[in-house]
Amino acid sequence: MNELILIVDDEPDIARVLAYSLKQAGYRTLIAEDGSLALALALQERPDIILLDWMLPDLPGTEVCRQIRRQPQTANIPVIMVSARSEEIDRVVGFELGVDDYVTKPFSVRELSLRVEAILRHRREPSIPNTSFTIEAGTKRLQFGNSEVQLTELEVRIWNTLGARPHQVVTKDELLRSVWGPSTHITTAAVDSHVKRIRAKLGPNAEHLQTMRGVGYMLTTPTL
Repeated sequence: MNELILIVDDEPDIARVLAYSLKQAGYRTLIAEDGSLALALALQERPDIILLDWMLPDLPGTEVCRQIRRQPQTANIPVIMVSARSEEIDRVVGFELGVDDYVTKPFSVRELSLRVEAILRHRREPSIPNTSFTIEAGTKRLQFGNSEVQLTELEVRIWNTLGARPHQVVTKDELLRSVWGPSTHITTAAVDSHVKRIRAKLGPNAEHLQTMRGVGYMLTTPTL
């Protein structure tokens, strides 16, 4: 194990409790009290996952996430947004920015630790190729022909779920269970947001990620 987790929260008590719990589980931790320090540590230390509070004293967590995704050095670091904002629109905004999970305050430290472990476990597992589409292990770059795009950790998990059953419809509920887990509070709106982001990255190959309206999605194999 021994992965490094960056905790970004301006409430010292919450940060300390999280750090203690995660260290007990075998992880290394860093704490940032504001967005600017979080961005600096993300670039310098390259943590394996970031726990990011939405409400920070200098930059909102949404802006921190946006900048993390823009930087090639940090673009594929998983981010869990931790926020007191619990409306569905807030979660959708977070997922559209590229967060991998969304946990509302107050939260169970045990549940958050399990969500961290679920994401990191997926990172340790090899990616599943889909014939002409291949994901390069570790870098999360999706390659097809002479082209490639960078995916987030959660986008890789969605892709692998679809790629394991090419030319078959995978329902949104199946994606929720496979990617987020059976007890997730995430709605199918989050699935739609992430698939939309993947499709935008595919450019002219987006036609191979097909929407089966009202049901789910299907990945077809391109002829290259």
